Amino acid sequence: MDETDSVTTQGSTVEDWTRALAQATGSPGGGAGTGLMLALAASMASMVAGYTEPEEDRRAELSRVRERAQALREEALRLADQDASASLAFGAAFRLEPGAERDEAVTRASVDAAKSSAVLGQRAIEAIEAIDALAWLAVHGNRALIADVVVAFGSLRATVAGARTNVSFDLAALTSHGSTMEQVREQHPALWATVTDLNAALERIDSLTAEIDHRAAPTDAAPQGSAKNARATRGRV
Repeated sequence: MDETDSVTTQGSTVEDWTRALAQATGSPGGGAGTGLMLALAASMASMVAGYTEPEEDRRAELSRVRERAQALREEALRLADQDASASLAFGAAFRLEPGAERDEAVTRASVDAAKSSAVLGQRAIEAIEAIDALAWLAVHGNRALIADVVVAFGSLRATVAGARTNVSFDLAALTSHGSTMEQVREQHPALWATVTDLNAALERIDSLTAEIDHRAAPTDAAPQGSAKNARATRGRV
């Protein structure tokens, strides 16, 4: 058994997981990487929420934001491992000898891989709605951690972009034995629609990030004491 067979996002160290990712095995691969990026976004949202001390009337909302983020982190890691399994089957199908058996295996593996990527992407889209959480934290969260909110948005964007690309690629793989893209669209309308949804999600993330980026990375140099004081505040909360 290859040593990467026992490597999972849920049970491995960062060192072991990234070493496995660096190998030419496909499991874990780019799809699992998108799941990890989603977990990072959720983790950072939870962290910012934990550093935040809101007014009394916002404490319940903050608690819900943190609980959703923590649950999403766990789910994202599980989905990353599911995607790694789908990626392994996808690669195995393409290694078969040309023929009817290979065509059938490629079709089945491509659809399964697309579905796996779509689940990750849709979960990220749902997270954006919940992670209005991130948008909420940008307004009501600890101001010293605004840069972390922007980094979380970046991780979330990587998740959505990765899922969008993986679903598109897996659908296109269905044309390898004669189907046209129009036929693929007709046969898998839900997966096709997911690509459109993910494109819209990318635009939304970019819009939300643009609204707060100037606060995290101001173009005008701030007085030296400002950055120092912000980090000191971060250390105390």
